[in-house]
Amino acid sequence: MIRALVFDFDGLIADTESALINAYADVHRAHGVTFDRELFLRSVGHADYAFDPWHAFEKRSDRAALEEERRRFNRQRDLELAVLPGVAALLDAARDRPLRVALASNSPHDHCERHLANFGLLDRFEFLACREDVALPKPAPDLYRLVLTEFGLRGHEAIAFEDSHTGSLAARRANLWTVAVANPSTAHHDFAHASLKLPTLAETTLETLVSLFEKQA
Repeated sequence: MIRALVFDFDGLIADTESALINAYADVHRAHGVTFDRELFLRSVGHADYAFDPWHAFEKRSDRAALEEERRRFNRQRDLELAVLPGVAALLDAARDRPLRVALASNSPHDHCERHLANFGLLDRFEFLACREDVALPKPAPDLYRLVLTEFGLRGHEAIAFEDSHTGSLAARRANLWTVAVANPSTAHHDFAHASLKLPTLAETTLETLVSLFEKQA
C-alpha cells in the first residue's frame, strides 16, 4: 500500500530555480554583461555543481558585491513566487486519506522552511530531509532513505515528486515510485527512469496515483 508522499522543493513546489537564474540575469543585465542562461540551466538540480557564476565579469570585479546584488534581485523575485499547480490539492488529499508527508531537498533547511512558511505549507510536512542531514545529496538516494527510515517504510510504499533528472534518479535509487514534473529550467532533463511523467501535478489526483502504483506493486 502507498503510505507516504515525498516532495522535492525547488522547482516542484515553487519555481525558485527560475527566480534564482533570473536574479543572476538581472545582475548581468544591470552591468551590461552577457548572460549565458544555458550554463546556469545545467546547474539546476545539482547540489555540488561547481562553476563561477560571475565568470563573464572582469577578473577584478567584486564578486561579493555582485552576490549581494543577486540576493537583492532574488528577494524581489521571491515575492512573486506561488505554489505550483496541483501541489496544494495533493497535500489536501494526503491529509484527508491520511498519508504521511515529507520533504526531500538538496537545499538547506533555512531555505525550505522559510519558503514553506511563507506559503502556509510548513505544517503540512511531518518530516523535512534537507542537504545538511545526509552525507551525499541527490542523485545519491540518501535523502529518500532518510525519509523512509524516519517513517519506517519501504521504497514501494511511498511516491516521490521531482522536477529534475538528479532528483528523480535519487528517488528511483531508493525504490520509490517517482512522478517527474519538469519546469522551465528542467524541460531538457532526461526522465526515462521515472515511473510517470506529467506536465503539471494538476494533471492527476492522489487517488489516480495510488491506484496506478498499487496495481503495479
